[in-house]
Amino acid sequence: MNRYPRDFRGYGANPPDPKWPGNARIAVQFVLNYEEGGENCVLHGDAASEAFLSDIPGAAQWQGQRHWNMESMYEYGARAGFWRLHRLFTRAGIPLTIYGVATALARNPEQVDAMKEAGWEIASHGLKWIEYKDMPVAEERAAIAEAIRLHTEVVGEPPRGWYTGRCSENTVRLVAEEGSLAYVSDTYDDDLPYWLETGGRDQLIIPYTLEANDMRFSVSPGWSDGEDFFLYLKNAFDELYAEGTSDTPKMMSIGLHCRLAGRPGKTAALRKFIAHIQKHEGVWCPRRIEIAEHWAAHHPPQKRICASKMAAEDFVERFGGIFEHSPWIAERAFALELGPAHDCAAGVHNALCRVFRSATEEERLGVLTAHPDLAGKLAQAGRLTSESTSEQASAGLDLLTDEERETFSTLNAEYVAKHGFPFIIAVRDHDKASILAAFYTRIGHGRDEEFGEACRQVERIARFRLEDLFAQ
Repeated sequence: MNRYPRDFRGYGANPPDPKWPGNARIAVQFVLNYEEGGENCVLHGDAASEAFLSDIPGAAQWQGQRHWNMESMYEYGARAGFWRLHRLFTRAGIPLTIYGVATALARNPEQVDAMKEAGWEIASHGLKWIEYKDMPVAEERAAIAEAIRLHTEVVGEPPRGWYTGRCSENTVRLVAEEGSLAYVSDTYDDDLPYWLETGGRDQLIIPYTLEANDMRFSVSPGWSDGEDFFLYLKNAFDELYAEGTSDTPKMMSIGLHCRLAGRPGKTAALRKFIAHIQKHEGVWCPRRIEIAEHWAAHHPPQKRICASKMAAEDFVERFGGIFEHSPWIAERAFALELGPAHDCAAGVHNALCRVFRSATEEERLGVLTAHPDLAGKLAQAGRLTSESTSEQASAGLDLLTDEERETFSTLNAEYVAKHGFPFIIAVRDHDKASILAAFYTRIGHGRDEEFGEACRQVERIARFRLEDLFAQ
């Protein structure tokens, strides 16, 4: 099958109401990444020093050497930055989720004690704070297992959430396969949690953020002033808060690092932001695991039609009748590049219409002639498809007077004699009077103009049928 794995659809135009506790208008969730002692370092058996997310401009790895300045910046995060942020959030009464690198947690027992005493969630941030993109699948699977083992040993309980960060294309699947994690956050693709079928299970995904994130103090384009950080967080919060009032409540993730946000000028920005959100009603500041538990309870995974995952036989059986008596359209559509975006009425409709539009005129004419006359002999004999029967009944065409039936019969005959195919109209857009008016108007069209209009009506009918199918 020609399948495209990326999902550009998501919840689409109608995201679900998350039903946050207390009817909150927004869930604001703070994450503190704890990486100090888990970063690249020759002392840790790595080939080179760290070069990522520090205050060193243009940092590069030093092969086979310790980078004293880089190490000391990570150490600042553990020695001073963590405690500054610990004081800020405990005094504000806001619990954090820690993304804890397992080897970093093992090297920082006092900080782990403080996290636990504060009631913070300690999720897994992988075994080491290194790049996993080139790691073989078996090696990454082993690293995930070891991260969970070491985390459990150090913290006293296994992690329930996961975020690798510097992940590979296999990470989410491998973590799902492991089977014990309530959520995975290695995506940045939505404002709300969602379920992903991967690794043989329905895995809850709680998307994370790299934009409402203090990492932008260490990248370009980024921030150099804490006030920029505050203003961005404030603007994002204000917009989402307004959406929660007039539209659908959302979730705001905020990413922090001890060695970055733990610096005084950046902590000051966080303090201002916390004061700002605490002035508002309906703001829920949970740990990430509480979001996961809430979502699982109120929005469990739902089985739905997944056209992109169907076998050819099932696809044609399900969609072969959408275009009247023309299963060849579904057969050809199955060969297109389908993906998650096609697992909805609009998606399948687009695929079927692409085939119909690219077909020869003779093939399209065959589709038109497969349609029955409106209120014609087939309808009277009860020989319409169930879809056509329902559609004609919706416009009252099953309850015609003898005079009305004679009028339709005469118009049908005149139309077919002139154009060579039956009069086709999406009756759900009309009532009996407007159908008759369209009949009189379209009989006067030229053949080419009416052929195009008939094809458009066929596509419209197909859309209604698909919407019915996906609504079941």
